[in-house]
Amino acid sequence: MTVAPAQAPARTLRAGAIDPRYLIVFLITLVLVAGEARYRILGGYERLATTLGVCIAAELFLSWWLRGRMVNIASAYITGISLALLIKPQANILWPFALGAFLAIASKYVLVYRNRHLWNPSNFAIAFLLLAAPASVAVLSHQWGNDLRINLVIWAFGLLIAARARVLHVTLTYVACFIVLAMIRNLIVGGPLLAELAPITGPMYQLFVFFMVTDPRTTVSTRRGRIVVVATVALLEAVIRIAGDFQLSLLRPFYVSPPLLALAIVGPIAMWWDLRRTMDVAAAHDPDPPRRAR
Repeated sequence: MTVAPAQAPARTLRAGAIDPRYLIVFLITLVLVAGEARYRILGGYERLATTLGVCIAAELFLSWWLRGRMVNIASAYITGISLALLIKPQANILWPFALGAFLAIASKYVLVYRNRHLWNPSNFAIAFLLLAAPASVAVLSHQWGNDLRINLVIWAFGLLIAARARVLHVTLTYVACFIVLAMIRNLIVGGPLLAELAPITGPMYQLFVFFMVTDPRTTVSTRRGRIVVVATVALLEAVIRIAGDFQLSLLRPFYVSPPLLALAIVGPIAMWWDLRRTMDVAAAHDPDPPRRAR
């Protein structure tokens, strides 16, 4: 995940405040420590070492090679931990972590439009692995459980940091849409309502709502636009879930992780459209546009 806050300076101190990127680093570390201490969620420290090592090495190399400068590794750190927590191979293998880490960082330098990358790095890598190797790769789901104490701590810090980073409206919009759409899905397919609502308290959704859909570098430029986009992600997720309930073969590849794959579809389209729109608006207001060479 790329973590530079929208319209925020690159330096850490401003009026004595802590840069939100380091608050996000703290939050992802809290998720890691709490999950590993309580549930051994990593499944082996070699997975963490692989993803962090490849993410940081790829970030440093690609930034130096393609842009001629070294960058802050906070983004690579968050991406590495996210991948280590979310990727769950079907066997005791490490290649999905190494490949996922490289794909995540490389996507920031390759899959760009007007100098902005279109996918959240972690989201792109996981979506690619799920679609390309469904027999080998799954994602974190219920392994965490729904421990109330751990959830309260993580959600409290998460909401506080989202507010500090000025993306709280994105998180709350998604959560509200998830709850409403879960109730609608419950009316359609039946079953216990709490079973529909419980996933939002799990670790996969905590990573999703605090690190993926709120990523300032891969969200659109306006507050209203971000709300519309995240609501669209929640709606597409619900459609995929309902399709899964009725076993519609057309969407079968997406059943493995509806929220992650919904974001992988909606997010880059919204980013592309927003970048094109804002650039066209800027060009329309430019009193002296550059002339084409004859």
